[in-house]
Formats: sequence, structure tokens, C-alpha cells
Amino acid sequence: MRRFVLKSLAVAALGLTVAANVQAADPAKKEIVIGTTVGDFGDMVKQSIKPILEKQGYSVKLVEFTDYVRPNLALQEGSLDVNVFQHKPYLDNFAKEHKLSLKEVFQVPTAPLGIYAGKLKALKDVKPGSTVSAPNDPSNFARALVMFSDLGWIKLKKGINPLTASERDIDVNVKQIKIVPLEAAQLPRSRNDVDFAVINGNYATSSGIKLTEAVFQEKSYAYVNWGVVRAADVAKPWAKDVIAAYNSKDFRAWATQKYAGYKLPAAWK
Repeated sequence: MRRFVLKSLAVAALGLTVAANVQAADPAKKEIVIGTTVGDFGDMVKQSIKPILEKQGYSVKLVEFTDYVRPNLALQEGSLDVNVFQHKPYLDNFAKEHKLSLKEVFQVPTAPLGIYAGKLKALKDVKPGSTVSAPNDPSNFARALVMFSDLGWIKLKKGINPLTASERDIDVNVKQIKIVPLEAAQLPRSRNDVDFAVINGNYATSSGIKLTEAVFQEKSYAYVNWGVVRAADVAKPWAKDVIAAYNSKDFRAWATQKYAGYKLPAAWK
């Protein structure tokens, strides 16, 4: 009986030791809620970031969105701790428009914006009246316009800021294309109805479209996406742990192998 009691006490002590070892690195923050758009950013959390943070004792919850509006609003109101889905021009514009106090804190591997074949299969087939669907949010629409300019389909007015270009900044519609703005999540399905579709990388991959299928990809590196937190949380220990996880050797090695062809964080160079 005495041996049984001693053995039980030893097991209990071991259990307490193990429990102590897996306490969250920030005892004031046991659960971290990360919001992403559906696709590669969510996969990054599930397959790499979550295990890294769980080893430090955190519980990680992933919330996936199908639009570009709710993730920032949810972060500001506190139902998310971090979101990963947007580039800085979009964040700056959205935060200013909605008076949000958010801050970008780390970059993530990002699938570039691309033009994909719809009814027409090659860029040389574009003709007057050709329809091209594009993201309807201002920042990504500007990216699409820059791509059309690079292709010579349109000419943009001199002196405009390419990060904020809008349809009224088109000086000449050289190919007389018809631009069809749509919600980003609808763009992959729009290929059946338009001649070409400009599709965000994450929505392309989550729809089973290979990035190598793009007939044209944007040239700019200004749109590598960021992880974002509330400005008041930037210096908190749990936030620093999330930042460290996304810049860790483990995540870097995993992501560079899995996402060949993506544009990578500047901090990784």
C-alpha cells in the first residue's frame, strides 16, 4: 500500500512538472485567436504556426474568412488577436477609412496576383470589348490596373500613385477592355463568364488553380502580405511570440519548401 501511495505521489508530481512546462509563455494570454482568409494563410497556421505556438504552451484557434472586410473589423473589436490576409496598402487604406488602430508586425509568404485565362486562353487574343474581372476593393483593383498598364492594355495618367490608382486614373484604354469588378472570392468562378480574370493568389490556390497557370503575374514586391495585431498589443509577450513563430527557422524551412514560387518576407533575405 505504501509503495502504491509513493508511486501515485511521484506520478502526480511528474504531472505537475509537465503541466508547468507547457504553460503559455505569456501567462496572461493562454489562447491566441488567428484570423486568415481561406487557403494558404490558414494552412500555414494549421500545419506549422499552431504546432510551434502550442509547444510554448499556447492554445491556438484559427478563424477563416471568405472576404477582406470582416478580418480587420473582428481584430479591432477583439474577437481576433492576429489576422493574416492583407498587404500594407490595403491595411493603410482600410484602417484610415474605418478609423482602426491596427499595426503590421510580420510578413508572410504570399502568392502573387495573377491574370488567368477565362474564355480567352492567351494574352495576345485580347480585343476591343474583352472582359476582365478584377478585385473590387480599392487596393487590389489598383494592382490590377498596374498589371494592365504593364501589359500595354491601358495607359495610366502621369504622376498618379500606382498604389491608389482607380478607374478614373486610366488615361487611355488602349485595348478597350471592359473591367468587371467583383468580390475577390468570386473571381475564380468568374472565369466561365469573362475573357480573363485577375485573381488573388490565396483564392487561386484555395480554388485548385495552380499559380503556374497564370498567363501574367504582377511584377511589384510591394504587396507581400502582413500579419497584423491591434496597435496596443504590439509589445505584449504573446504578440512577440507570434512574430517569432512566423520568423522562426522551422516555419521558414517549411514554407519555402511548400510554397515555391511565392514572394517571401523581406526579413528572410
